[in-house]
Amino acid sequence: MTTDRTDFLIIGSGIAGLRAAIGLAGAGRVVILTKAEPTESNTGYAQGGIAAAIGDDDSPALHAADTVRAGDGLCDEAAVGVLVEEGVVYVRELAAWGTRFDQEADGRPALGREAAHSVRRVLHAGDATGREIGRMLWQRVCALPGVTTTNHALVTELIVEDGVALGVRYFDSAGQLREVHAGATLLATGGAGQVFRETTNPPVATGDGVALAYHAGARLADLEFVQFHPTALNLADAPRFLISEALRGEGARLVDDQGHTFMARYHESGDLAPRDVVARSIVREVERTGGVVFLTLAHLDADFVHRRFPTIAEMCRRVGLDLARDPIPVGPAAHYIMGGVDTDVWARTSLAGLFAAGEVACTGVHGANRLASNSLLEGLVFGARAAIAMQMPLAAAPLKPDRRQLHVSKPAALTADRGEDGGALTAAAVRDLMWRSAGLFRTRDRLQDAVTRLDRAYGLERQRVRARSTDGDAWRHLNLITVATLVAGAALRREESRGGHFREDFPERDDRNWRFHAIDSLP
Repeated sequence: MTTDRTDFLIIGSGIAGLRAAIGLAGAGRVVILTKAEPTESNTGYAQGGIAAAIGDDDSPALHAADTVRAGDGLCDEAAVGVLVEEGVVYVRELAAWGTRFDQEADGRPALGREAAHSVRRVLHAGDATGREIGRMLWQRVCALPGVTTTNHALVTELIVEDGVALGVRYFDSAGQLREVHAGATLLATGGAGQVFRETTNPPVATGDGVALAYHAGARLADLEFVQFHPTALNLADAPRFLISEALRGEGARLVDDQGHTFMARYHESGDLAPRDVVARSIVREVERTGGVVFLTLAHLDADFVHRRFPTIAEMCRRVGLDLARDPIPVGPAAHYIMGGVDTDVWARTSLAGLFAAGEVACTGVHGANRLASNSLLEGLVFGARAAIAMQMPLAAAPLKPDRRQLHVSKPAALTADRGEDGGALTAAAVRDLMWRSAGLFRTRDRLQDAVTRLDRAYGLERQRVRARSTDGDAWRHLNLITVATLVAGAALRREESRGGHFREDFPERDDRNWRFHAIDSLP
């Protein structure tokens, strides 16, 4: 096995990983490992924009209040303070570096509004903001002499000795197993939407970073909190691409199949209610009427719609729809996971030398439900902070007071490598099971069934990996099942409803018993 060495190792090439690479470039050699092409990440699929309190009627305090309110009583307010205060600085830096944000006639950034924001604060580049930010950051990284990128690298394990992360093992593009040792390692692997059958996420978003951290012994937190975006295209035989919340911010309306608006019946903020509320309301409306829910922009100026949302308009055109004139059938899809690898506000994990930033991490900044357009901001701010911390003496993040390790039974396979005859699940079966049992509406019986089936499958996949350790597909499948099992187990454990986690058998929020961040880790 070939072993390489570097000062800093970054796994992932989204906004968090690229911003960290820029911050580290002058401090030593940096290696970036990407699962696919360097531009393929959740960052590029972020349409709406990046939130920052730069408007005349805005302030970091107001942005923080909106974030905390959307988080449904579970935001880590210290992390929120870092996000909104430093977010202003780092977003202005993006603009200074050449990010082509849309502008007003006077040259100021054009600000959009999305659900649960009290003012317009979302900077955007048409409806492809993530792609534009990624373009600019990647262009900047490519000019840095100390940064090397390895594409199509499948990371299989973190190398840990005596509680210190020393690097990773991975398959290169030729299928050869390699090691790279590093003084500090950053997980910036993005989300896990592909654990669910219906998702807005790209194929690479399979939760690998969460699985890697778990198997290495790092703490995880809040994995029950999954955000289902309310408006993905819901058309037979068409991809479930995202229909950005920014459309509703500009006046688009949700209507039933008779053209009647309905969101006011479910929430006082109507179409701009928090995402979790809108997503569940759409499902309830479909159940009530037996019809389809649509997004309509027909009452808006057509030229404005096509100009403001060119990417979405083109995607709609490809499936025979005119965004400005036709009702667009929409429905919820898995979009973002609020939980992840437990970190402090400097991206440090419970393993010295291992850092995590972006969607793979859980600072607690989003609580139980992420405020729209805070995701790119999170990756930007905590990617930059990770770069600072990775240059400091290594230390593990202490367990925060609002984190709690529950003493409940874990799925057997997660604590012991055991397999059983039968019980194997294909990737498609895992995703279907998670969508049906751990989706928008959850119950004990469905979750218990999912955990039992995933538990058996996990044991089989662990055996398969041990028997065929050079099989990249086996490692990919193990990661998918690991994350699915952890998410379903966390959802079964939390007996209340809060934010993106809704239990039909425990439909109320329970601050007395459940106002804390639940921790998962190997015993």
